[in-house]
Amino acid sequence: MNTIPIAPDLIVYTSEMHRFGTDAVLLTEFSGYHKKDRICDLGTGCGIIPILMQRQNPPQEIYAVDIQPEAIEQLEAGLQASGGVQSKIYLICADLKELWVDAPLGKLDLVTCNPPYKAVDSGIQSQLTAQKIARHEVLCQIGDVCQAARKLLRFGGRLCLCNRPERLADTMIAMRQEKIEPKRLQFVAKAADAAPWLFLLEGRFGGKPFLQVEPLRIVGNGNAVHTRG
Repeated sequence: MNTIPIAPDLIVYTSEMHRFGTDAVLLTEFSGYHKKDRICDLGTGCGIIPILMQRQNPPQEIYAVDIQPEAIEQLEAGLQASGGVQSKIYLICADLKELWVDAPLGKLDLVTCNPPYKAVDSGIQSQLTAQKIARHEVLCQIGDVCQAARKLLRFGGRLCLCNRPERLADTMIAMRQEKIEPKRLQFVAKAADAAPWLFLLEGRFGGKPFLQVEPLRIVGNGNAVHTRG
């Protein structure tokens, strides 16, 4: 494993199987989390989102969930190496389609997810199982993510996720099927005249229809490696 310091007292452990890209960093910022929030990060991978949240106004508590034991072990190593963790972070090895015993159903303020971007039969699938899980909808689809979020969120709670622009319609439909109304959308491009390579979307459980489209976010490198977390 490699160590990446993201603050003087915060360390993320990365590996060939569980890394992170620009998308996870952008999602953390976009989520607009608050210090009082109770949060769940689904498919946390190396745990970049929970650890990034420690840099400023750490939330009250975070459930970091991943189906792969290696990811949870990697995140645990990062937390042990970090001295600046202030949130209560619960490491959960579980399938988000089933959640876990004693899951805080209907109690959370925010759910984040950097989901698999590709439909299960699309694109060239990696030979590495962990990368297949991260990039393709092998073990969960966007509808499963939205269903898990709906079970975890309190009424009025928020789901924030990112995906490729070609999956925007699928994502909005999946949200609405779970009574999570898309409320805020931002596209990300590597130049003002370039097509977006990412979108960031916030939905509110029980929200009324109204979508705010924020200004285009320009990020110089749009070629971030997508992995869980």
